[in-house]
Amino acid sequence: MIDKIDSVVNAIGGFLYQPYIVPLFLIVAGLYFTIRTGLIQFRLFGESIHVVAEKPKEKGSISSFGALMVSTASRVGTGNIVGVSTAICLGGFGAVFWMWVVALLGGASAFIESALAQVYKKKDGKGGCVGGPSYYMEQALHQRWLGVIFAVVLILTYVVGYNMLASYNLQDAFAGFGFYAKGRTPYIIGAILAVLFAACVLGGGKRLTNITGVLVPVMGVLYILVSLVVIFMNIKIFPSVIANIFRDAFNFKAAFSGFAGSCIMWGIKRGLYSNEAGMGSAPNAAATADVSHPAKQGLVQMLSVFIDTLLICSATAFMCLCSGVVPTKEAAGAAYVQASMQQALGSFGPIFIAVSMSLFAFTTLIGNYYYCEGCLKHILKRHPSKTFMLVFRLAASVIVPALPYLLSFAAGAMLYVVVEELIPEMSQGEHSDIGTVLFAVGFSLMMVLDVALG
Repeated sequence: MIDKIDSVVNAIGGFLYQPYIVPLFLIVAGLYFTIRTGLIQFRLFGESIHVVAEKPKEKGSISSFGALMVSTASRVGTGNIVGVSTAICLGGFGAVFWMWVVALLGGASAFIESALAQVYKKKDGKGGCVGGPSYYMEQALHQRWLGVIFAVVLILTYVVGYNMLASYNLQDAFAGFGFYAKGRTPYIIGAILAVLFAACVLGGGKRLTNITGVLVPVMGVLYILVSLVVIFMNIKIFPSVIANIFRDAFNFKAAFSGFAGSCIMWGIKRGLYSNEAGMGSAPNAAATADVSHPAKQGLVQMLSVFIDTLLICSATAFMCLCSGVVPTKEAAGAAYVQASMQQALGSFGPIFIAVSMSLFAFTTLIGNYYYCEGCLKHILKRHPSKTFMLVFRLAASVIVPALPYLLSFAAGAMLYVVVEELIPEMSQGEHSDIGTVLFAVGFSLMMVLDVALG
């Protein structure tokens, strides 16, 4: 079931990420905002570091640093490892350069969308603030219906889509170990994630910011330190790695001969998916920060883009490329990263990647959930009751391991409707359940035979 869901998601993503749909739109937006703000991501980069340390105006409110850690938690996920590996294996060394370009342009987009979230944020009735694209669609554009659609889509995308992808990638990271059993280990991993996630989200937004405020910096620093160790161990080939990145990036003859699969497109896809600039997700966290000026939170979220792509994604790229392991299409994903780390650090390498992906997946779940709470409040137009939020948080905790079974139930229900109501021959004359019963018997028999015969 997971494989089928993954194929559907990949098909939709493959269509939307055609060169002239989502990538072109987001790149043009990033370029436009870069020009209109006078290269703000370069001019005020130093200021973005300075404002992170600003204290909230009211005691107990969420700080700029807290909002930064939540958004970074969502941005920094399993894609920072698996996605970068895939981009290199399918797009070549040059994909890394175009990933950097997209991040630099995305900084301006992140500034704009997060500053708007601060401008149009609202009090949530509990001493905090909520906001994001759904709120400024309602207040600035006076189109509440558009904001509701955005909120619903974001909840479905992050609670279901992104969280399932993070869990799927995490399973892939453990598949190479001897203890991994296909019929048992994924359920154990899913259950552990669900329990830890529930323990975090049941404490509310303040607990989430406290947890991410510790986990994100620690795991980010450790990951970068290990990457530096690998680079220094292979320092002799590091200059050639940099040279290959720039050489392949500007090999336009090879790129445009198959543009959709070129290093340019793979770098663009990786950059856009990883940093999320312009996607409307991070503003939901940015709005919760208590800052003295909206632009300050825009600068902070701009910094999050750079942390995600220019630091974490680059760390993965350099670890892989400096290891000497040749990237191939067959090794795309966690396999290439683990092979590279095993080459560089021996048996410790794959273990480190598995642990890193576990932490990245966990923080992604937390960050994604945080976005969804603000959207939920926008849909309901009020702060939900404690009972409602308890049920919502419990549902969010079990949705990832339970989703394949829920989808199976939905598929079965739709089959029943088709058989019972929509097949003309069964609806002619006097109504009878014989057709439905025979279908149920036949379907059950085929399922039994399928299981029995393997």
